[in-house]
Amino acid sequence: MRDARKQRRRRDPSGERHGQAEEAASPRRNRVRAVSTHDPELDRFLLLLQARRSPRTVDAYRRDLAALAAFTRRPVGEATLAELERWLATMRADGLAPSTIARRVSAVRTYFRHLVLIGSTSENPAASLQLPRRPRTLPRALSPAEAERLIAAATGTTPRALRDRALVELLYGAGLRVSEAVGLEKGSVALDERLVRVVGKGGKERIVPLGRPAAEAVRRYLALGRPHLDRRYRPELFLNARGGALTRAGAFLVLRRLADRAGLEPGRVHPHLLRHSFATHLLEGGADLRSVQEMLGHADLGTTERYTHVSDRRRREVYFRAHPHARRGERPRDESSA
Repeated sequence: MRDARKQRRRRDPSGERHGQAEEAASPRRNRVRAVSTHDPELDRFLLLLQARRSPRTVDAYRRDLAALAAFTRRPVGEATLAELERWLATMRADGLAPSTIARRVSAVRTYFRHLVLIGSTSENPAASLQLPRRPRTLPRALSPAEAERLIAAATGTTPRALRDRALVELLYGAGLRVSEAVGLEKGSVALDERLVRVVGKGGKERIVPLGRPAAEAVRRYLALGRPHLDRRYRPELFLNARGGALTRAGAFLVLRRLADRAGLEPGRVHPHLLRHSFATHLLEGGADLRSVQEMLGHADLGTTERYTHVSDRRRREVYFRAHPHARRGERPRDESSA
C-alpha cells in the first residue's frame, strides 16, 4: 500500500503533491538563515530587511553578501574598496552575467548604506564601484491569439480546473506578479465592481480593474471550486490540492501544464510572461503609458516604457509586411525615366 501511494503521488501531473512540499517549505519562507561567517551585524541587517522585503529578496541578499564574505574571509562590513574591486574583477573573470554582478554589488551597497545610517562606518566603499554595462533586453510577450489559447486550455469543472482558470485570467487580465497573485486573499477581488486590490513590492497597494471574463472566472472558482479545496480555513484566494496556499512553484507548474495543453512551449510560458503580455497588449490597444504604469505598480515610468519598444516594433513589422509602399527590399520606381 505504501509503495502504491508513493507511485500515485509521483504520477500526479498537477504538481500539487507539492502541496505537501509547499507546506514543508513554508516555514523557511519566514526564516532568515545566518551566514557562514557568523557576522552578527550582517544577521541583524537581514532580520531588519525581512520586515520590509519578501523572503526571496532577503535570501538573495543573504547569498550575495555571503559570497563577498567568503571572498574576503572576514565580515562584509570590513571590506575595503581595494578588496571590492578585486572581487568585482574576479566575478568578471569567472564569467558571471552582468546582471548577477550588478545584483551582488547592489546588495553590498545597500548593506554599507545601512552601516553608514546606523553609524557603524563612515563611508560606503561600494559606492564608487564601476559596474559592467548590462544589455537592454526587451520583454517577451505572447501574441493575443496565444494568450487566448492559453486561457482556453484552462477548461473543466473540477476545483483545480476552476482555480487554474481564475489564476491565468488574473495573471493576464490584471498583469499581476506571481507573488501578488498567490498572496491575494478572498476579499481582495471585488466581483461586482470588477476590481482587484493588490499589495505589490514594498507593501504598496494598488487597485486594478478586471475584465468580465476574469471576474466571472474568479466568481465560479469561489462558488464551485475553492470550497472543496478549503480544508484549513485559509484566507488566501488560491489554494493547492491539500488545502494550503498555492505557492509560486505551484503557479509555475499550473502554467506549464496549460501551455502544454495549448500547444505552446511549456518552458517559455511563465507568470511574468503573462504580465508582459498584459502591458504590451494594453499599449497596442491604445492605453496611455501612465495608466499602464499604475496598473503594473511600477515606481519608475522608465520601467513601463520598455513595453512601448515592443509595441512599436510590432507595429513596424505589421506596417512593413502589409503596406505595398513600405515592403522591405522594394525599390521606388524612378519617375525620371517615365
